[in-house]
Amino acid sequence: MSSSTKGKPVTPTQTQNHKLSGNMGVGELVMNVLAFSSPLTTVAGTLPVMLLFSGHTAPGIYLLVTLMLLIFSVGFVKMSRSVEAPGGFYSFVTAGLGKPAGLGGALLALVGYIFIGFFAPSLFALTLQSFVVNTLNGPDIPWYWYGLGIIAITTALAYNRIDLSAKVLTAVMLLESTVVIIFDIAAFASGDVSQGVGFSMPWITDAGLGLALLFAVGNFFGFEATVIYRDEVRNPDRTIPRATYLAVVGIGLFYAVAAWAYTAFLGADNVQEAAKANTVNLFNDGATALVGKIFADVGVVLLITSILASMLSIQNIAARYSFSLAADGALPAALSRVHARHKSPYVSALAVGLLWAVATVVFTLLGVAPEALYPIASGSGTFSVLLLMFITSFAVLVYFVRRRGYAPESVWKTIVAPIVSVVFLGLITYLAIANYPELIGGSAIMTAIFMTFTFALFIGGIVYAYFLRSKRPDVYARLGRQKID
Repeated sequence: MSSSTKGKPVTPTQTQNHKLSGNMGVGELVMNVLAFSSPLTTVAGTLPVMLLFSGHTAPGIYLLVTLMLLIFSVGFVKMSRSVEAPGGFYSFVTAGLGKPAGLGGALLALVGYIFIGFFAPSLFALTLQSFVVNTLNGPDIPWYWYGLGIIAITTALAYNRIDLSAKVLTAVMLLESTVVIIFDIAAFASGDVSQGVGFSMPWITDAGLGLALLFAVGNFFGFEATVIYRDEVRNPDRTIPRATYLAVVGIGLFYAVAAWAYTAFLGADNVQEAAKANTVNLFNDGATALVGKIFADVGVVLLITSILASMLSIQNIAARYSFSLAADGALPAALSRVHARHKSPYVSALAVGLLWAVATVVFTLLGVAPEALYPIASGSGTFSVLLLMFITSFAVLVYFVRRRGYAPESVWKTIVAPIVSVVFLGLITYLAIANYPELIGGSAIMTAIFMTFTFALFIGGIVYAYFLRSKRPDVYARLGRQKID
């Protein structure tokens, strides 16, 4: 194990007890990222909401966000080659801003991903419950049984070797992407393809632009997985950059085309009003009209599996954050256990699943409606991860500026691209703060509670790091998946 020296990045703490293993290639890694945003869930659920705010400028907004995140990826990929640790943003923030900020960022990520993932049990339950009762004329089973069922399934998959999850996610992504592509083709065939060809770009003064940008950026969350799975992919120095750029471009173009398809089908002048009038069923009604009822029903089935795939992707990421923190000693050591055969962070995966199950039971006993759970869970978690992305972009810039004295590299990759990323993600973070009530679908009181909690996580992590430096310096030395001799 190499030591930290000037001009050479520190190496992660890697032992056989704390080393994950897998054999994912570029395609499987990209599918893990794509599954996070759940393509069919996004096109059927999130995109109509975005159209409500953005109208015919939605394709242009996706292209703009894609360009900005490609610029972010330049520094991100460069950082992944300089900091060869599997801790994701946790490792990057530590390398750029120090261990206290790194630990604060890691707590933001862990709690943020757990919150985002908790959107799935209630949304899955409501979707499946409606399908069973209204389409299959089956029994009206309480939602929480469906919720606990999906938690059990994703936890069983996350418990196993990552290659199994990758195969499941790849199969589901191909099926649901096919449904969206068929919808797009049918929409273009029946409508005016020239609608939105110019991809009208939004103006900064456009009403609803802030929320539209937030929804668009949220669709890209999860591409951090390309570095989180560093120990579980083949040839990471080649696989990670390729998967990162493919994921960002693929996600951006996929949703831009889907937004364009809506515009072609509904008309550039009518798409916003149509989204307002029929937000929930815009995709289903459109699919029925364009392709037929059977296709729409197949789409609902794949929507159900899409939610499952998204939840599995998020659980895998959350489990690896828990694992990394435990391997460094910041969380209980049991969470850092690696399965002898699957080489997976099985205890952390079980812990995330158990936490979701307990939360489902508690909210059920409290009488909280499932419709109220998923917007709050996904919205508050999204803000946590967005805040972390902004902190990470700043950390990347600081890291390379500090290195220029003894390891000068490309100005574009290490200075210009990171500065653009800081400005862009800073703007998006500001918009998230300004529009937080709409983001979580809650009141002013809930906004104050969840926003305070989010910032307290980051500050609490910093305080905890200083405590470790004073009381447990051996643990402090390992923070950020690093080892200091």
